[in-house]
Amino acid sequence: MAGDPYKELGVARGASDAEIKAAFRKLAKELHPDKNRGNAAAEERFKTVSAAFDILSDPKTRARYDAGQIDADGQEQYRGFSGQGGPGAGPGGFGFSHTGGPGGRAAFEDLDLDSIFGNFGQRGPQRAFGKGQDVRATLEISLEDSIGGASRRIQFSDGRTLDVNIPRGAANGQTIRLRGQGMAGRTEPGDALIELRVAPHPIFKVDGSDVVMDLPVSVPDAVLGGKVECPTPDGTVSVTVPKGSNSGQVLRLKGKGAFAGGARGDLKAKILVTLPDKVDPILERIAEDWRNTRPYKPGRN
Repeated sequence: MAGDPYKELGVARGASDAEIKAAFRKLAKELHPDKNRGNAAAEERFKTVSAAFDILSDPKTRARYDAGQIDADGQEQYRGFSGQGGPGAGPGGFGFSHTGGPGGRAAFEDLDLDSIFGNFGQRGPQRAFGKGQDVRATLEISLEDSIGGASRRIQFSDGRTLDVNIPRGAANGQTIRLRGQGMAGRTEPGDALIELRVAPHPIFKVDGSDVVMDLPVSVPDAVLGGKVECPTPDGTVSVTVPKGSNSGQVLRLKGKGAFAGGARGDLKAKILVTLPDKVDPILERIAEDWRNTRPYKPGRN
């Protein structure tokens, strides 16, 4: 994400946890994809606000961002060293003098290296001189990706890209570790930790291991029965609508649902009998004749 997470949420740097949570809830409610279908700008803003909340909702992550140790994407920030601290100084305000003037080398040698490199990570000098820092990022994927697996590319704020192999049956919130794709270290680089987020789907809703959807069916198909096209996470399939079907009846497609506990559930397609946008005169005459000769009584016709 780009920008300051405080500004993205519209709160001050000294805002309390409750103020941050309230600001996020308000924005998330306004920008949620379910309320802004087809609005790409709102969807992108929702992602940005969510990423900002990820940084500020965790006290440790917020403290590290405030200290300049990570950026708005949660990536480690190794600042260049300069004179006496201040702008350009390394983490913790330490500065290395490279002017070559009197005392420049002594100033370097007199510094406590443990205290300096301890600022690079929670494990102190061992971390700085050994394995590099891990980096974290969030990757939004589709429901289809989470069920069937996929390969997706993620880009970090520094322009670096990584290809992420999403396993079949990946869960929302699952973290994928990419070995050696983190920050450089003396002995080995750190890892990249990619958290997966399954985006809301415009058709399907997940219910445990099952996937639920509405299946529009025309009046003729509902009355006479027949084959209709039904979308699934694996692609469109043909299903049989029983003769005399009514709205609310459910067609179950075995093994076409989501994953839970390593097993795949079913797709539940709820029939929704629909009329055409413009009612045909023949259908009007049939309906009129039906109403006049056989008044509708629930449960008796």
